[in-house]
Formats: sequence, structure tokens, C-alpha cells
Amino acid sequence: MTDVAAEIVVTGRVQGVGYRAWARSNANGLGLRGLVRNRADGSVQAQIAGPEERIAAFAAACRAGPTEAKVERVERRAATLDAIPEGARVEIAPDA
Repeated sequence: MTDVAAEIVVTGRVQGVGYRAWARSNANGLGLRGLVRNRADGSVQAQIAGPEERIAAFAAACRAGPTEAKVERVERRAATLDAIPEGARVEIAPDA
């Protein structure tokens, strides 16, 4: 399988509710790699790479998020593999 890269931005009540940890766990369970971080505008950003069907599954799961989250929108954008940190897992990165 060929890896693809994506940036996924989730808006709504997604900070302060465990969303990053939930997203990291979900993405790692799917075998993706990359990072998840809070952004200054209140959203959560994931920059991930892996097989297309696993990224699609992750993006779909992001619409629900953890119990305390209230997701308003999930936006997926294309990214380049160069933009995704190397490694075998998804990590929580410093806020952007």
C-alpha cells in the first residue's frame, strides 16, 4: 500500500476535553503516523500519513471524538509526506 498524507482540522469544543489524546490513540490504533496539536484558534489539527482507507476511517471517527467534545466541523486537506514527521506513531505536538 502506498501512504498518503493529510491534514485534518477539527473545530468545535475540542480543546480541554481530551481530544488530542483521543485522536492520538485512535490514529495509532489505525497504524498511522504523524502529530496532533491544539491551534490558537481553538481547533485541533492532525497531520497524518498512512494508507488512504485508514486516513478516511480516522477522519470519519474525528466527527464524533471523545465524549466531552462537541465537533462542529472536520475539514480534510491534502498534505505532502514531507510535512509529516518520521516515526511509526502519532504524537501530541506543542500547540501551534
